[in-house]
Amino acid sequence: MKGSKKKFKKSFEYWSRAEKLIPAGTQTLSKGPDQFVKGAYPVYLKSGNGSHVWDVDGNEYIDYPLALGPVILGYNYPRVNEAIIKQLKDGITFSLMHPLEVELSELLTEIIPCAEMVRFGKNGADATSAAIRIARAYTEREKIAYCGYHGWQDWYIVTTSRNKGVLPIWKNYIHSFEYNKIETLEKLFEQNKGEIAAVIMEPVGVEEPRDRFLEKVKKLAHENDALLIFDEIVTGFRLALGGAQEYFGVVPDLACFGKAMANGMPISTVVGKKEVMKLFDEVFFSITFGGETLSLAAALATIKEIKEKNVIEHIWKQGRKLKDGYNKFAGDMGVNTKCVGLPPHTIFRFKDSKGKESLEIKSLFLQETVKRGILFSGTQNISYSHSDGDIEKTLLACEESLRSLKNAIDKNKVKELLEGEITREVFRRPEV
Repeated sequence: MKGSKKKFKKSFEYWSRAEKLIPAGTQTLSKGPDQFVKGAYPVYLKSGNGSHVWDVDGNEYIDYPLALGPVILGYNYPRVNEAIIKQLKDGITFSLMHPLEVELSELLTEIIPCAEMVRFGKNGADATSAAIRIARAYTEREKIAYCGYHGWQDWYIVTTSRNKGVLPIWKNYIHSFEYNKIETLEKLFEQNKGEIAAVIMEPVGVEEPRDRFLEKVKKLAHENDALLIFDEIVTGFRLALGGAQEYFGVVPDLACFGKAMANGMPISTVVGKKEVMKLFDEVFFSITFGGETLSLAAALATIKEIKEKNVIEHIWKQGRKLKDGYNKFAGDMGVNTKCVGLPPHTIFRFKDSKGKESLEIKSLFLQETVKRGILFSGTQNISYSHSDGDIEKTLLACEESLRSLKNAIDKNKVKELLEGEITREVFRRPEV
């Protein structure tokens, strides 16, 4: 598979117009051109079908970011499209509630272990912020222990380098602990006796829990009369139908789901124990589009499709083939890169000769794979539409790109061979 530089004339024209009108040029920072290889990567996508997408210049790619995770079945997926179109004919949002709110809530309580009651939002930050608010109300405490990324709201984003405009006082109420290091959470509880309302965490990221870590977190939280909240925005409907809590067998008090919930339509949910969730009768969480019907219909169709077909099994199988194949190529060639994480959601890591994370090396890899028709961001999601042929083509592109990467590293020409700008990070997370 020979890689060749693609033309992005229309992409660059749109970007030039966007820079004059849109702060940062994008509505979603993780989709901006500086997250890829600006100047050597497409900037705008126009359409998608199955596991493939087309940019505004007509170039075709096998897609792995999958819109940052929401697309679990595939683009233009018939069952979901049909549900949206059918509901569209009846209406999008109404002056009173809609029966789909009840139907989807019933389905979620059937499949998610901790779900006894349900509330809907539109994005992940809606759900995590609602969970934090109700946890504080339930425990009558103010402080939060966290591990992972939990959205753009003030209570969390104050901990990052993108915290301009956020009151610094928020830092007094949120404290981080390290994944798989239970002693760091024990220390927080010891230092903040009787003050921590909840522990919110991503149940798994690129590192799997060791030594019954999740069970220990739950036990520690409950011993200190704090709630356990699983942020399953990423893991929900990918690891198992009921999320990471089903996969690992650890049931939290509250959980937040989003992304893959409706195959691309905007919806999220906070679910949990009835005794806690009932407080939403008093705690304010109310948005105009919470009962928007197209997303509700799409979520019902998506979850039913996952439930009725071998979607979970398929994305695990295809993700494992990609991960194992990539790591074999990298190992055989002696390139210091690895695909890590559970197969449905993985991350490529690239290190330099000193063992430090290298954005330069990552950028050259992204440049070389996009030339071969593979759209990577460094974080891979697998969809039900990723075929055996897709994975085979992707692995061939990875093999050739890693070979080019190896040659560039050996000749100390990584930066010289870049045809665009080095990829950047959205923000730096604090060191624990």
